[in-house]
Amino acid sequence: MRLQITLTRSLIGRKPNQVSTAKALGLHKVGHTVTIVKNEATLGMVNRIGHLVEVVEVE
Repeated sequence: MRLQITLTRSLIGRKPNQVSTAKALGLHKVGHTVTIVKNEATLGMVNRIGHLVEVVEVE
């Protein structure tokens, strides 16, 4: 199972841990989309910045 994650809100003015989490997921600017493997670590990262991203499960 994989997750398709799109950054929908800007990282400007966000807390440093939220910015570093987005960068660790590979998200660089608004509208950028990445596909990553779904596991506990990535779900925790998505949970931390859930208000900034849109998540879709893909097969």
